[in-house]
Amino acid sequence: MFTGIIEELGQVSWLRRSTKGTQLQVAAPGIVKGLHRGDSIAVNGCCLTVAAHRAEFVAFDLLQETLDRTNLHRLRPGAPVNLERALAANGRLGGHFVQGHVDSTSAVVAMEKKGDDYRLEVMVPAEFAHLLIFKGSIAINGISLTVAELAADRFVVWVIPHTREQTNLQAVQAGDLVNLEFDMLAKYVERILAQGETPSARFTDQSLS
Repeated sequence: MFTGIIEELGQVSWLRRSTKGTQLQVAAPGIVKGLHRGDSIAVNGCCLTVAAHRAEFVAFDLLQETLDRTNLHRLRPGAPVNLERALAANGRLGGHFVQGHVDSTSAVVAMEKKGDDYRLEVMVPAEFAHLLIFKGSIAINGISLTVAELAADRFVVWVIPHTREQTNLQAVQAGDLVNLEFDMLAKYVERILAQGETPSARFTDQSLS
């Protein structure tokens, strides 16, 4: 579990494909201290398991599912990536509950400076549009953001200067693919409604005896 508050902006060392699979190595001097093999780190919002680490570098094994569903397959040496360690049980929840399970990638329509802030407009895949609400939460490249404008096929979030400077949104341009994770609570509500079941339907008089 994560919060969508980015801890460090890492830098890709390499993305290698071989007969043994695909591995990603990232330079992350800030969070590599105290890491253990098997720890979870969200990379651009995608939960990955630490396969190895040394000095200031950390490496991850990538599943084909991960490559197919996220923008990690587009990474090149030097590319900035958003990093967040898993939330500790006694940690503070500064953003919203983020699982690190990317639902889809989508294209950036525009990233425009408006006064001191930035307006980020992103397309939304039709199959996920119903999971967005005005003022609801959305994770973009692992960053917890709030939906400020909503249309049938796109949405807008506003980004403050601090968030842009501390994340890879500083490099985002129109046409880039970003990782999207929709709100976990919306997914549970969808599941319940799809089954034709309301929360109260699960309880009977017998459960109170």
